[in-house]
Amino acid sequence: MTETFRHSGEYPQQQQSSAPVHDGGMQGAYPPPPAFAPGAPGEPPKPTRRRARGPLALLAAVAIAAAAVGGGTAYAFQELTGKDGTSSSATNTNVVPTSQKGTVAGVAEAVSPSIVEISATSSAGSATGSGVIVTSDGEIITNNHVVSGASSVKVKTNSGKTYTAKVVGTDSKKDLALIKLENASGLKAASLGDSDNVKIGDDVVAIGSPEGLSGTVTSGIISALDRDVTVSTDEDQDQQRQQGGGNWPFEYGGEQFNGDTGSSKTTYKALQTDASLNPGNSGGALIDMNGNIIGINSAMYSPSSSQSGTESASGSVGLGFAIPVNTVKADLDTLRGGSTT
Repeated sequence: MTETFRHSGEYPQQQQSSAPVHDGGMQGAYPPPPAFAPGAPGEPPKPTRRRARGPLALLAAVAIAAAAVGGGTAYAFQELTGKDGTSSSATNTNVVPTSQKGTVAGVAEAVSPSIVEISATSSAGSATGSGVIVTSDGEIITNNHVVSGASSVKVKTNSGKTYTAKVVGTDSKKDLALIKLENASGLKAASLGDSDNVKIGDDVVAIGSPEGLSGTVTSGIISALDRDVTVSTDEDQDQQRQQGGGNWPFEYGGEQFNGDTGSSKTTYKALQTDASLNPGNSGGALIDMNGNIIGINSAMYSPSSSQSGTESASGSVGLGFAIPVNTVKADLDTLRGGSTT
């Protein structure tokens, strides 16, 4: 493509230098004056300008075609990455302004508008979680355990506006769900990154609504990769979670944390982070320093402490887990199809 554009810049020079130049008989003229008088026997044929323009016209056509391909490529990129504002699934883009690149403040400012608070109500009570906007008309990714068994779902955006949402599809085996806001438009979709590029020690930012505190920002690093985290797929467990204060039970290494996961379970590979996560962060975003979503926060370990003979959660101790965003992207079409597993 570069070569074509370079050549297109040279065409006027080639055409100008190859045209006959008459200097009124000056020495060194190029081409030299004809050796024969006009109409004399043996006069060479007059130059045909059509032949001189033919290759130039062809090359110009090639340049125009190349420009059209370039425009098509840009359009295809727009369609794939969602830069037209309807969705955003770009891989490792720079969402954070250059002046704030690599800062927690820059990530928070750039990505917070794409993170929502979710309030789900069921027969067992209500629970709070978080979600990530993936399209400007209100598709939101969250955890299955945030909305499982819910009879109604309300969503509050970063701007404070509240929407009613419906559950489009759930995947209990991956602990993912897709919900859709009613009558929403103009929302800021998050940029979905590439979790395969994540490395241990990478700086990350988490945004969610722990304990209903909307838009809470914490930071840390990637502590480990490919952790086998086991969670429950039972709706009964979700009801117990709601009644028990919001801690989502999970297993790791054969041990159970935050309660009993029950008999119906699923295991997925997770990113481990020491960014502070608390009940309500589930379904929220784990973000790289360029502002790309690299994971959906799904589980955290909260050890219990005894207070007056009762068990209560003592908060985050820096052991959090997130579903890699590549797992999310691979599951989106299934969720959009309304499949419930």
